[in-house]
Amino acid sequence: MSAIWSVPIVAGCEDRTDSAGTMKKLSPRTLQSITIGLVVLGVLIMALSGLLNQIVGKAIDPLVSVQGWFASRVQAVVEFFTIPRDVATLREENAALKNQVSQLQSELLEARQQLTETDILYALLDYARSRPDNKYVAASVIGRDTSPFVKYIIINHGSDDGIQKGMPVVTEQGLVGKIAAVTASAARVQLITDPGSIINVRIEEAQTEGQVAGSVTGDVTLEMVDPGVDLVECDLVLTSGLGGVYPSDILIGQLIAPQQDENDLFQSASIQPVVDFINLRAVLIITNFKPVDYSPLID
Repeated sequence: MSAIWSVPIVAGCEDRTDSAGTMKKLSPRTLQSITIGLVVLGVLIMALSGLLNQIVGKAIDPLVSVQGWFASRVQAVVEFFTIPRDVATLREENAALKNQVSQLQSELLEARQQLTETDILYALLDYARSRPDNKYVAASVIGRDTSPFVKYIIINHGSDDGIQKGMPVVTEQGLVGKIAAVTASAARVQLITDPGSIINVRIEEAQTEGQVAGSVTGDVTLEMVDPGVDLVECDLVLTSGLGGVYPSDILIGQLIAPQQDENDLFQSASIQPVVDFINLRAVLIITNFKPVDYSPLID
């Protein structure tokens, strides 16, 4: 008959007995899960501490270097075959763009010229309408004095258009000069800047008379003014009509530098013409004015 041992359990050893029993009861799957959890926990701790990034970076650096080297070689091969073709294409496109720009610039210049010519014609028309007593023929400037000091211009109308020697020539700004020579289809205009040009004038504010003369330098000067007259800068100078060479009241310019010397019998002043002779492109000829030649009456 077997004896049944009754082993007393020492106080404090109950947990160990239970734990041993529990360890014996853990299955392999449970142990695997615990292991995976510990690994994941360790990875998280490393990631949070920055250690994982360093490890991964060191692990993939060689791969990145190899990939970069391979990519640079592939790009070099691609550029070797494609760049010459791209350069040729870019050159063709650049040449085409330059041609387009040149064409657009020419069209813009032409449009501006047409607009300017239209503005000039309208201005001349307005001037003609403001003086209905006169008859006009409009003409274009087709030639000019080649010297630095413009003294004459050539216009595209002549005797076939009723143009005669001595007829006054104006713009909407003021007096240009007079017809000096005529052919069938063209005429030469003597400008007021010509040294042979002398015009009888009146000074508007001063209410006196004098003469305006051209010069070899193209400057225009007021002369033969009474020394007792007070000349003021910016005073207007207009044709007086005396002498029968020009109609009266055509604007010539403004006084800019009155001068008076005690030893001179007359005072003088420089004049700024209102007409821009350098850029003159169109004019009006007053065809119903007949200049008077009274030289035979003077001994």
